[in-house]
Amino acid sequence: MDRYAIVGHPVAHSKSPDIHARFAELTGQTLVYERLELPLGGFLSGIQAARAAGLRGGNVTVPFKLDAYQWVQHHSARARLAEACNTFWFEADGVHGDNTDGIGLVRDITQNAGVPLRGARVLLVGAGGAGAGALGPLLSERPAELVLTNRTVARAQALAQRHAHWATQHGVALSTAGLHDVSGSFDVVVNATASSLNGAEPPLPASALRGGTLVVDMMYGPKAEPFALWAAAHGATVRDGLGMLIEQAAEAFFLWRGVMPPAAQVMAERRAAMG
Repeated sequence: MDRYAIVGHPVAHSKSPDIHARFAELTGQTLVYERLELPLGGFLSGIQAARAAGLRGGNVTVPFKLDAYQWVQHHSARARLAEACNTFWFEADGVHGDNTDGIGLVRDITQNAGVPLRGARVLLVGAGGAGAGALGPLLSERPAELVLTNRTVARAQALAQRHAHWATQHGVALSTAGLHDVSGSFDVVVNATASSLNGAEPPLPASALRGGTLVVDMMYGPKAEPFALWAAAHGATVRDGLGMLIEQAAEAFFLWRGVMPPAAQVMAERRAAMG
């Protein structure tokens, strides 16, 4: 039976195995999807051992998306732009990698939440692996302006510079700012930091939000609640990362199996199960 896994540290909280098991059930695919927690600094040795044990592919979560990019031999255009991989699979010519985070985020915002990005003012918080995966697809939707903010401004500037030509091609005003230097309010705010894993709210000025701002946290579950409560208290409409998780998983499933699973059905089921 084909084996896949979510690779990260930690992964005990991950809903990916349940999601992919349901995808497999609904599409008639036969596979097993597991959790593979690797020690910090142990990505390469751990993933090589898993491959030798029969792993066919998988997803990568924090903090290994940048490590995965270095390890993959054949990168998709999305992965090259992000310089981060969250999806990989093995073929005869080597290891292939893609980044489905951004397309999953965009689909959740535009299709599931019904919020258009075209012509919008967007704030992307975080320039790590998750933010890198999101930036290119967000720019592809042609917002009027996208501001990238990060605790370390130099990191945001480097990521923005890598996407400068892509932003110009799509007619987007792309700029960077420090977390405390963000000015004005936004139509859409995306939290791509790991702050929610620590149960913390990002140090954004409340002025970034206004009534009707859509705030999307890439994280989900109880640890994402402080940020969600902070955003809701300032009039924003809050959306957690479950929709993005399912949409990016559907894209990964399609890359592995050649079949697009019914993401909307699985998301409705998961929301109902969560009450």
